Amino acid sequence: MEIRIILCAVMFPCLCTAAMAQQAPSRSVRVAELQIDPAQAEAFAAATREVGQASVRLEEGCLVLYAVAERDNPSFVRVFEIYRDPAAYQAHVQTPHFQKFRATTDAMVRSRKLLDAVPVSLATKPGVTP
Repeated sequence: MEIRIILCAVMFPCLCTAAMAQQAPSRSVRVAELQIDPAQAEAFAAATREVGQASVRLEEGCLVLYAVAERDNPSFVRVFEIYRDPAAYQAHVQTPHFQKFRATTDAMVRSRKLLDAVPVSLATKPGVTP
């Protein structure tokens, strides 16, 4: 009986990790590199926080939405998004909160480079929100 319990304790995390690794390739990952009008950096950051919180709260398929600015150049912003699958990303861009974000921020963005990516390593400490 003890051997079964120990075996389950060892195998369960391995099986869960394997299942997550198999799911990762179907994820839709988008990276955006944005140059923001420096005079609009604070307003852009506020709009980005709003759309990020709404997206992860309201959209089941929006798994991660991070935005960071360069420390020495806060008008250069990178956004990292992970969606359950490509359909979840397509649903995201149709939401009212995303449409509001684009309408509010389009004039603030001087340049936008969008990159589709594939997961190589997606590691997060359990229970920690970055």
